[in-house]
Formats: sequence, C-alpha cells, structure tokens
Amino acid sequence: MRSDSLAPGVLRQRFRPLLWFGILFVGVAFLVRLILLIKTGHDIPREPGKWLYLFAVGLGYDLVTFLYFAWPMLLVLWLLPRRAYVSTWGRRIFLGFCFVLAFAVLYLGAAELVFWGEFSARFNFIAVDYLVYTHEVVGNIQESYPIVTWSLLLLLATVLVIFFSRRTLRTRDEGSRFLGRTAVVGVWLVLTVAVSFAVDGSMKDRSANNYVNELAGNGIYQFFAAFRNNELDYAKYYPTIPDDQAFSNLRKLVKTPNATFTSNDPNDITRTIAADGPEKKLNVVLISVESLSGDYVEGLNVSKHMGLTPNLDALAAKSLFFTQLYANGTRTVRGLEALSLSVPPTPGESIVKRPGNENLNSLADVFNAKGYTSEFVYGGYGYFDNMNHFFASNGYTAVDRNVIDNKDIHTENVWGVADEDLFTLVMKRMDESYAKGKPYFGHVMTTSNHRPYTFPEGRVNAKQGARNSAVRYTDWALADFLKRASTKPWFDDTIFVITADHCAASAGKTSLPVDKYHIPLFIYSPKHIAPGRVDRLMSQIDIPPTVLGLLNFSYTSHFYGYDLFKLEPGRERTFMSTYQELGYMRGGLLTSLIPREPVKEMTPDLVSGDATVAKADPVDAKDAITYYQTAAYLFTHGLMTKKGAAATAAPTPPAAP
Repeated sequence: MRSDSLAPGVLRQRFRPLLWFGILFVGVAFLVRLILLIKTGHDIPREPGKWLYLFAVGLGYDLVTFLYFAWPMLLVLWLLPRRAYVSTWGRRIFLGFCFVLAFAVLYLGAAELVFWGEFSARFNFIAVDYLVYTHEVVGNIQESYPIVTWSLLLLLATVLVIFFSRRTLRTRDEGSRFLGRTAVVGVWLVLTVAVSFAVDGSMKDRSANNYVNELAGNGIYQFFAAFRNNELDYAKYYPTIPDDQAFSNLRKLVKTPNATFTSNDPNDITRTIAADGPEKKLNVVLISVESLSGDYVEGLNVSKHMGLTPNLDALAAKSLFFTQLYANGTRTVRGLEALSLSVPPTPGESIVKRPGNENLNSLADVFNAKGYTSEFVYGGYGYFDNMNHFFASNGYTAVDRNVIDNKDIHTENVWGVADEDLFTLVMKRMDESYAKGKPYFGHVMTTSNHRPYTFPEGRVNAKQGARNSAVRYTDWALADFLKRASTKPWFDDTIFVITADHCAASAGKTSLPVDKYHIPLFIYSPKHIAPGRVDRLMSQIDIPPTVLGLLNFSYTSHFYGYDLFKLEPGRERTFMSTYQELGYMRGGLLTSLIPREPVKEMTPDLVSGDATVAKADPVDAKDAITYYQTAAYLFTHGLMTKKGAAATAAPTPPAAP
C-alpha cells in the first residue's frame, strides 16, 4: 500500500468532514447576508453591480473567516489516531463534536440577525464591549427576546442538519498516516498566516453606501478585527502633521476672546477664562438621557419628528434651546467623555474605559474649586463600562444603584432602575447638599430608554418593550422630575441641563451619517436663564464651557470646547466619530479621518444623513488633524492629567513693571 502522503484519496476521505463544515459555514453566511439585504430594503440601491459586489466580496470574507473557524475540526482530524477515529465510540464522539460546531454556526448567524436589528451593522466594537459585561448583556437579551424559544428552535435546526448529514459525517479512514495529515495542516497554517497579513477588515469598504460595505463583510471576522483594533495608535494609523505645527494650530483654534494662555509653552493649551459678570453659584443638574435622538424632539428635525416627547417639546419654549448640537459618538461612554472632559473623541476605545484615565482635568474639578458637591449619579451598577472608576478618579463622587433603597424602586431591569426612581435619588442627594449649605453639581445618566424598554405601568399609554414607548416614558419622567423638583427650596437656584449621550441609532448609508449624531440640548432655569432658541452649530464638548459661562465662572481651562456665547460667529465646528472614523464638521463640510486612508471631505445632508464627495479643503483637513492628533497625543503621553499638564506648562513670565 502506498503511504498516505502519496494517496490524496485517503486524505480526502479523512478530511471530508472539513468540506461539509465549510459548505455549512459558507451557506449560513450567505443566508444571513441575504436576509440582512432584504431587511435593509431601500437603503441599498437596486443596482446589480452593488449586489454582485457585496456577495462576491462577502464570499471572500466568509472563506477567510472559515480558515480561522475551522481550526478546531482541523486539529481533531489531524491528531485523532485512525483506530480511535473509526471506532464506534469515536464516531459517536465525533458526531457530537460536529453537532456543537453546527449549533455554534447557526447560533452566531441568528445572533448577527439580532445585532443588525439593533445596530444596523455587523458585529463590531460594540459586540466586543458587550462581551466583557456578560451579566448585563445576557440579562438584556433574556429580558428583550424569547431566548429560550429561539435556542430550542436552533437546537432543532441543528438536529436536522446533523440528521441529513449523517452519511457525510460517517468517519472513514482507510490508511491515512500522521505525516500526510500533518502536510494538510501545514498547508492550512500557511494559508491562515498569509491571509492574516494580506486581508484586513477595511478592504471591503470600497462602496459609497455604508450598508453595502457592512453586508460585504463577515460578522465573525469583523468581531475579531474590532477586538484587535480596540485601541488605535493615532500616529500609526491616521494622517498627521508635525507635532509642533499641530499644537501651534491648536492654540489658535481654542483661543477665544475671554481666554488668556497661562504660559508661552507652544504645547500647552491651559487658559484662564475671565467672566464679565458676578459669579452665580447655582446648582447644576446635567442630565444625559439615554439615546435621546434629535428625531424625537420638535424643532430639531421637522421631517422626522415623531410626536413622542410632548413635555420636552413644551419645555423648549421655556428653555435656552439649542438646535444644532451633535454628539461625539455612538456609545454612552463617548457622551460621558465629552461632557466630563470636553475633549474630542480619541480613536479606538473611549477614555472612560482606557487605562491611565485617572486625575484628568474634568468639569467636576472646576465645580469643586468653587466649593460644590460634585457627583455622577447612575441608576444601574456603575462598574459597567468602568463608569464608577472613571468618575471617582476624576473629581466626582460616584453614586449608583447600590445606594437606592428597594422601597424607592418602582421598576428595574438589567440596566438599572426606572428614570423616575433615579430622579428621586438625585433629589435626595440635592437635599443633603442643600442642608450642608453647599451648591450641587450632578451629572445624571438615565437608562430607561434602552432595550428591553421596560418602565412602571400606568405612566404612559404605551406597550412595554418598545423603543417608542420608552421614549414616551422618558419624556414623562423628565417632566415629573421637574414638577417634583419645583417644590424644593433649591429649585429656584438650579440650572437643569438636559441633553443626550448619543442617538438611538447610528447606522446610515454613509459611514458617518450626521443625522444619527444630532441631539437636543435644553438649559432650563426659570429664575436665571431667559428662554431662547440657539441655531448655531455646537459640539457635545462645548456644553461644559457654555454652562460655566452662563454661571459667569472664571476658571482655569484645559478644555477643547468653547463657550458658545463667547465664540465669534463663523468659528463653530463639531466632532463625531465611530471607534475608527473621526469626523470634523464646519461650514457645511464634513472632514473624515480613516485609518490608513487620505483625508476625505463630504457635503452632508443634515436631514437624511447622506453625503456627496466634496473637494478637500486644506484648512479643514489641517484643523481636523490638529484636534484629533493633539487629543490623542496628550492622553497617551499622560498630559491630560493635572500633574501632566502642570509638568508641560512653562513658567508664566513675570508681569512687566
């Protein structure tokens, strides 16, 4: 008998289950892609070229992903001795092994469908983040979906797959030897290493339609690509200019009429902000509402207004109402980062979750220097997304679900207590601060407008478990909070700042759909803030200095944000980002920085989110690079900290006689 190394038929016999697994894997991937294409509907043009692109490129990514995914089966077929492989018990164990693999493929396919329904995207950095917090994620899935029923159906589907594949999976080996099997594994290893260097997740992004790019990918591959790129070195992946030029330009960009630099150090942006009136030591309650899209609020996007927030719509006429505010990103931690640090988003993970994020220059530091009680108040457990550690390390007292008495809870889910119960806690904290004679600053993060969208019965006439219902409830809870707060002795001396952490959805036809970053801002204080409408472009990072300006605070600033009322007209700009793409919008143009790509500029449609390619403006390109490059540099080099900033700053020259 010839050796197996010279008998390819014997090796084909041994590795035949690998072919079965490949057909199953690619078939499920194709079916998922087809279903997602149908679900996406009119957002993908009915052009044969685009359909051919997404299926052809998608097949390539499916095959690449299979090279990785098949390794468990490949190792079993390689290492299992022939006698054990063809034995009765060996056949049964191998069939059970194939059952597990088939169930995993079907389950991941179903999970992709659910993930797309929530985020209109393949698995990405959000899925990576959620994997870390299994309690919240598993609880959210259990509370949101009939997970037991779906799992049983997937088990049944797996049984059917194995039943109809039983002949193909019958273990047969008429003489393979370890050396021959090793040769097969060696070829597979070479292919795996080769595609690891030759292929990356961005190679599919060649269409102007972002949905086409998403569907051309493979969710499993995209998941591991996001995991690998969770932190991105700006200098390595993005367009740069010399650091000295970047910081020189940054000093020009952050300078405002009410600011004076504290040193001549070209890399230091520390400024003294001088108020032009007496200080107002008023309480400040900054509420970042979960997923409060601009579409929900009247006056921001008339064409999409849904009529879900009658109380907020009415509040707009009583508040300083900002209509052109844009969120930093698509995750809660991006909103928290913007509102506490007033810095542009850095590529990769948010600063809230990155190591070395302690003792940064924060909004709480300014209030603490004025004698305030500064707190971050959250209705869930603040270990999630590293919130408690971040805020407790940067000037805030972190207050979460652990301090809420069960008798004060009407409803809670895996994310936290109902908004009304959170607001009850806020009022208790303010009562305590008032009793001590101290002004109060509280950053409050809500949770009710998050899947599974549950809330106390009888508050709004809407069914449980639907996003629109949760929006209605959030609107009710905010109005109820202001009504209850109006009976408190501290109400007249309080400024309520109501905004969003991010929008309810982030996907669109473009990679940075600007309408999916548009959020509202209400600043309400009947005794101190005159109502009005502000239609100037504004970034989420501008909220802290603008609020401090309304209080007439003089303070030392390390912020990138502007006090909008001190900014000369025409200098407005805003930032928006995914975990990889960094956007900068000014004067009707959107500049985009993408890893390993040249600067891209587009003209966005602010209503639909679509965009057309525009001629690159060198000034916008330089400014976008300046903001993002310097922010990344300062954080990664430890210069956003109080100690780091002080070490960087050169001594202030003595005043002239």
